[in-house]
Amino acid sequence: MNEITPETIDWENLDFSYIKTDYRFISKYKDGKWDEGELTTDNQLHISEGSTALHYGQQCFEGMKAYRTEDGSINLFRPFENAKRMNNSCERLLMAPYPEDKFVEAVKEVVRANEEWVPPYGTGASLYLRPFMIGIGDNVGIKAADEYIFSIFATPVGSYFKGGMKPSNFLVSTYDRAAPRGTGAAKVGGNYAASLLPGKEAKGRSFSDAVYLDPETHTKIEEVGAANFFGITKDDVFVTPKSPSILPSITKYSLLWLAENRLNLKTLEDDVYIKDIDQFKEAGACGTAAVIAPIGGLQIEEDFHVFYSETEVGPVTKRLYNELTGIQFGEIEAPDGWIEKV
Repeated sequence: MNEITPETIDWENLDFSYIKTDYRFISKYKDGKWDEGELTTDNQLHISEGSTALHYGQQCFEGMKAYRTEDGSINLFRPFENAKRMNNSCERLLMAPYPEDKFVEAVKEVVRANEEWVPPYGTGASLYLRPFMIGIGDNVGIKAADEYIFSIFATPVGSYFKGGMKPSNFLVSTYDRAAPRGTGAAKVGGNYAASLLPGKEAKGRSFSDAVYLDPETHTKIEEVGAANFFGITKDDVFVTPKSPSILPSITKYSLLWLAENRLNLKTLEDDVYIKDIDQFKEAGACGTAAVIAPIGGLQIEEDFHVFYSETEVGPVTKRLYNELTGIQFGEIEAPDGWIEKV
């Protein structure tokens, strides 16, 4: 198999998969403190067989991107929000927090070291960044680790939508994504492992993914696959669910701000009851990978509900997508503090 290099990549046809880039950042926590960290070319982790990440799920991660702009510079989108959210996940799992300013600087180091892998402007592609933390060390009892690894790797990824943004259909799942008062609001691997089976079953029935209801009453929409839900009501209110078991999406909160301040819509973060789904004229899932994935239709037991269209993207959804991606790629002026230059 030929080695993939920046020179051999077809930037227009990249998908969302792992490509080994030149450098990644790694820092270790031991004896109550983090070391300075360093860049390394080694993409293999060497850890104890007793690591808590392997046995007790003591690990968390983030997802973010670096974007090439028209003038050739590189943008990061709200990286301090990723740093804060990661530390919230660490707090939930009794892991050692990583200083937010050092988190952002480490992200910049990784991007600078892999600058050749940042896709060209105009391709719709970007450099995906995966910061993560794992509990390590020689452990066997159920307790928090005394040692941790914090690392960041990078891989170029293509535009989520080949040939333009298109709606897709989803299935309301009978499974729960997270437990009430559990780890749903933390970005931890166990939440994603729990979603693999319902996601596979939904795809087996020709749906894009599963939609999860609240784990306590099964009456309210919570998440769409690994993304947050939003809807546009018939009277132009941007609505997104509020729940302690939803991951607080940076994309979602950015869309909330843009809907109110750029599109002049009313916004609401509140319960979204599945029985009231017909109040929405448009709906979508939002997250780092796709930014927005429009929802064409939703299968609810024996009923199938269509929002705007199964084939066309609604006008409000399209405007939100263009506004946010325009900010990320430097084409539209960003709100204060949203863009960090590398």
